[in-house]
Order: sequence, then structure tokens, then C-alpha cells
Amino acid sequence: MPDLPAGDLIWVACVAIVAGLVRGFSGFGTALIYVPLASLSLPPIWVLVTLTLMDLVGPLPNVPRALRDGRPREVGLLAGAAALALVPALFVLGHLGDAGFRWMVSGLCLVTVILMASGWRWSGRMTSPRVAAIGGMAGFLGGVAGLPGPPVILAYMAAPLPAAVVRANIMLFLVLWDVIFGAALWASGRLTAEPVWLGIALIVPYLLANMVGAKLFRPDRERMYRIAAYSLIAAAAVAAVPLW
Repeated sequence: MPDLPAGDLIWVACVAIVAGLVRGFSGFGTALIYVPLASLSLPPIWVLVTLTLMDLVGPLPNVPRALRDGRPREVGLLAGAAALALVPALFVLGHLGDAGFRWMVSGLCLVTVILMASGWRWSGRMTSPRVAAIGGMAGFLGGVAGLPGPPVILAYMAAPLPAAVVRANIMLFLVLWDVIFGAALWASGRLTAEPVWLGIALIVPYLLANMVGAKLFRPDRERMYRIAAYSLIAAAAVAAVPLW
């Protein structure tokens, strides 16, 4: 296990559990809660490595169905653009420092939750140039702050597509992103043993919390769950501001 104080390990485990619960009952929010709160105890690169490992395993059983329901070629374009954006993103990440990382994560989380809570949507067709632009934005935000999801989620939620296609494309992209990001970290020498072991250790509590959260979900209370998720994300973003 990593050479971290016991208090930090307990904190990160609790954060992973809360993120799993929120993901289970709301369907989103893992990175938006885990990244800002984990950054209070872990270096930026550790946060991103542990998140990637923790969040990769859960969706794998659903990949075959997503391949049937989704549009793999479109997802491939998203992922390709995201991979290209990783080069400048990792450069920026390497020069941010802990405080800069926390400022960026906090700001992005707050902007995202405000847009989601307000119901803001852009309108337009998912043309190839737009898909590539969305993928590039997702890749940059994912590489520099561990938040590749918001651009893709906001875009697809507004697109005139069947719900099954939207869910499948988002899930396929995030799975591909985890693989791409993990490979980029390994190729750049940032994938060290300590955060890898910590990420592996967090998989079980995260998945169990995800399952509990899914059991707690009641369709007739969806609005209440979303309000709870938005509130937790906003609180996590404020807590990450390096002023306290």
C-alpha cells in the first residue's frame, strides 16, 4: 500500500464510497466528487491514476450492449480527438502544482454543476467536426483535471438521438478514455506503483457503494436524487478551493 498517513487513506476511501453512492443513485458524478475531495490528500497525478483504475472496472460488463446500442465510429472519433488533446493537457498538468490543480478542478466542477442544474443545453447536430471538437475538449479537461465527461455528456444530452444511443455513446467514450489515459500515463512514466495499488484497493469499496446507491434509487424520486448529487458536487468543489 502507498506510504500515506492512515488518516489520508481513510479519507480517500470515504471519498470513493461517497462518489460510488452518488454514481449509483444518480447515474453520474464520480469524477466531480472524487477529484476535488481526493485532491485534498493526494498529489494531482495520484488522483487521476486512482480515479482511472477505480472507474474502469465497473462499466465493463455493459460494454457489449453499448456496442450494439451506440455508434462506435462516432465514439472512435471522440476518443481519437481526446487522445490528441492529451499531449498539451499532460504538459499543463505537469506545470500546475497542487494548488493550481485544485483551483482548476474546483472551478470546472462548479461550472459543470451550474450548467447541469440550470438545464442549459446547446442545440445542433452531431456533425463530425463538432464531434471532434467535443472530443478534443473532453480530452484536454480529462488530462488536466480528470474531468473528460462534462463536454460529452452535455453535448449528447442535447443531441436529437434516442436515449439508448446517448447512454451507450457516453459509456463507450468514458471506457475508451480510461484506457487511453492509462496508456498515456504509462508511456510518459507517470504510472508508478503507489497510486496504482491505491486505485486497485479502492475498486471494491467504490463498486459496493455504487451497487448500494443503485438499490437506493427510486424513479419517482429522481429529482430529489439529482438535487442531492448537485449539492454534494458543489460542496466538493468549494472544499477543494485552496484557501482553507
